[in-house]
Amino acid sequence: ADAASWPLFGVAVAGVRAVGARRVYDLTVPRTTTAVDDDGSFVANGVVVHNCWRHHKNPVGREWRWKTDDPVEIVAEAVRLHVKMIDEAKGIPGVVPARWRAAKTVRHCALSLVGEPIMYPHINALVGELHRRSISSFLVTNGQFPEAIEALVPVTQLYVSVDAGDEASLKRVDRPLFADAWGRLRRSLELLKAKQQRTVARLTIVKGYNADDIDGYADLLALGAPTLVEIKGVTFCGKSDASDLTMDSCPWHHEIVQLATALCAKLNDRVTRLRASSSSSSSSSSQQQPLPTYGLACSHVHSVSVVLAREDQLLVDGRWHTWIDYDKFHALVRAGAAFDVADYLAPTPAWALHGAAEEGFDPTDTRLYKKKANGKSR
Repeated sequence: ADAASWPLFGVAVAGVRAVGARRVYDLTVPRTTTAVDDDGSFVANGVVVHNCWRHHKNPVGREWRWKTDDPVEIVAEAVRLHVKMIDEAKGIPGVVPARWRAAKTVRHCALSLVGEPIMYPHINALVGELHRRSISSFLVTNGQFPEAIEALVPVTQLYVSVDAGDEASLKRVDRPLFADAWGRLRRSLELLKAKQQRTVARLTIVKGYNADDIDGYADLLALGAPTLVEIKGVTFCGKSDASDLTMDSCPWHHEIVQLATALCAKLNDRVTRLRASSSSSSSSSSQQQPLPTYGLACSHVHSVSVVLAREDQLLVDGRWHTWIDYDKFHALVRAGAAFDVADYLAPTPAWALHGAAEEGFDPTDTRLYKKKANGKSR
């Protein structure tokens, strides 16, 4: 049957309470003749998610065919439930009281994780309601709805997932519903150039699937010249009948650093060649946008991630400014005038920089190490 016609069911969390340390077990729902699939499902996007950390088989659709909730009500209920959940965390061992109190004020919203938020018919109104409440907006799309990207109002940071460097690999990794999925992704990336706010190309690397095509990735990224390129290794969260991923599919951090270094060099080499070609072409080339160069800006070892950043936008007086001044962003949104990436920059703290001894960990936090069987803490 058409996935878009499947019935949808929502189950609300009735409550969360502290019970102390307990052994946790995985639950696998057996296949039944009446079940649509083997486990819990969610409304996804134009892609049958393959390397999502949830490992689910998901009902999908090429267009929105489901009940549409009011965007103001969605935000209000999300905030209410968030505060309720935080309230119930009071008294849990390890919870820092000051952070518990601060967490009840919602400041950020990630329109991400599962599904395709940009399919929601009122996404612009929802983003507007977030900003009205001074909540930042981080929106992630799989790049299958370029017309929605074009119509999207300014968000704090817009991500496009780039899951492969060539068409055949994209079909293998994403199993897209659209026959022209490759063209849709390319068009989505091209549209990033017109966005004045921060844009990100997100590469989730899966060994054996999409880790080798540096040239292909460089060609795709050049289409959109994103502000940032986020490269991270896929996270393995257990065996699932919906996925054939194993721990061997997960890159180590040093492997992501190697890939990021090679990709950065390839991007910058491509820019050098394009500049040389432009200088020898017609005078109209001088009217084109400057071609960006990238540098390795940030690393987070625990997340197995590296961030490449545009030097023309985020390297100010020799110092990286990959962080965001959220107060400035919201003031710019309220002012209603046009603004761009440079208007809400914040300097990157030293511990977050690539190569820092802290490896991306905030030194004001307490880092705990799990003791291994051999008695060592690492």
